Amino acid sequence: MSAAVAPKNSFFYEFLKPWLGDGLLLSAGDKWSRHRRMLTPAFHFNILKSYVKIFNDSAKVMHAKWQCLITEGHTRLNMFEHISLMTLDSLQKCVFSFDSNCQEKPIGYIAAILELSALVAKRHQQLFQYKDFVYYLTPDGQRFRRACRQVHDFTDAVIRERRRTLPDEGADDFLKAKAKTKTLDFIDVLLLTKDEDGTGLSDEDIRAEADTFMFAGHDTTASGLSWVLYNLAKHPEYQERCRQEVEELLKDREPKEIEWDDLTQLPFLTMCIKESLRLHPPAPTISRRCTQDIVLPDGRVIPKGVICLISIFGIHHNPSVWPDPEVYDPFRFDPEHIKGRSPLAFIPFSAGPRNCIGQSFAMTEMKVVLALTLLRFRVLPDKEEPRRSPELILRAEGGLWLRVEPLSAGAQ
Repeated sequence: MSAAVAPKNSFFYEFLKPWLGDGLLLSAGDKWSRHRRMLTPAFHFNILKSYVKIFNDSAKVMHAKWQCLITEGHTRLNMFEHISLMTLDSLQKCVFSFDSNCQEKPIGYIAAILELSALVAKRHQQLFQYKDFVYYLTPDGQRFRRACRQVHDFTDAVIRERRRTLPDEGADDFLKAKAKTKTLDFIDVLLLTKDEDGTGLSDEDIRAEADTFMFAGHDTTASGLSWVLYNLAKHPEYQERCRQEVEELLKDREPKEIEWDDLTQLPFLTMCIKESLRLHPPAPTISRRCTQDIVLPDGRVIPKGVICLISIFGIHHNPSVWPDPEVYDPFRFDPEHIKGRSPLAFIPFSAGPRNCIGQSFAMTEMKVVLALTLLRFRVLPDKEEPRRSPELILRAEGGLWLRVEPLSAGAQ
């Protein structure tokens, strides 16, 4: 369906609005179309290429932390906790060129994002707090307001400072010069992008898009990475095959880092990520509202005005499309097996015009971090099986715990 026929249902996402404003996730109509066109260059592979170094560095910090914890006798780690901080760390660098060392010490801005994510998920489960005037009288509502203000203040300050140093003209030359000396970040691209009429984004628009990217980019990728490590812990034969693929790729290289051109040289690791995204899609449900009657292939009609909840989790576990859907089998994504399968059978990043604009960013980060993690550590299942918790993001109740062992090569 076109974005006009089936726009996002605002009720499903409205609790995010005070935080994320009218960014791509929540906007609709002409505003969404304009912003989508203007933001597309921010996810071009030339921009993504420069982020690969950031992903390597953030993963390295997380692994150093793991090494310390293991030395102290803590071999059982909560993947969600560690990987969420790692994805926030890399996002702060990609979005703002800001290095807060948030993986190593508590940072107010990062704590505020984690708190906002938790509060939105909690509010969805408490019907009596759906009305704003009730919610903002509660302690949670007041915490939400405070955290929102903290996040907005940070983003506003970065935009103001960057706007001040931006040249009035010669933006293209400025971009090229900056790209040679440092990573071109998301704020740079947003400040310099123009539509067909030569009009740029307002500061409020830039804040909304930056805050949206920080929210949508950290939790989803952390979920995807945590669950793929869980699945590989449960299937040591696939884990070992991934590790051998990475070792072979990096055997004559020092330091052992993943580069942009390596990403296409990891076919089995990519298959393992995709099968994990099928089994454990980070966004288990999406919501759309029909603005006109929609006739289904069998003749039934979804009437105008109806809100449709689309279960990505359900689609990915449909036995008529995926035989033995609960079985983790990376070979489902072997190029030979993909032929003839509907492109809508596998939609971890949604589908259609409102699909995830950051899917290449997310897949790049997942490949880099997974490859380096398997190069340095062996992951083993915890004695307790995690219970899936489908909130806005697919989590595990009480965290997703795995046992981690350093490999001799990774300890060097």
